[in-house]
Amino acid sequence: MKVKITDQCMGDRNCNNLCPEVFEYDEDQLKSIIKFDVIPEKFEGVVRQAASECGADAIEILND
Repeated sequence: MKVKITDQCMGDRNCNNLCPEVFEYDEDQLKSIIKFDVIPEKFEGVVRQAASECGADAIEILND
């Protein structure tokens, strides 16, 4: 599974709080970034949850 953070990210850090193993806040860009090119299988469920809970719809799941 691959995931992308779009420019719609508001930087509210909800995804970072939900899954800090995958999401990290970039202070320079003022938005979240993803630590992996391919999401480890054990984090796929929580990444889907982060995407569904993202208020800005900024977490885009590219493939499963």
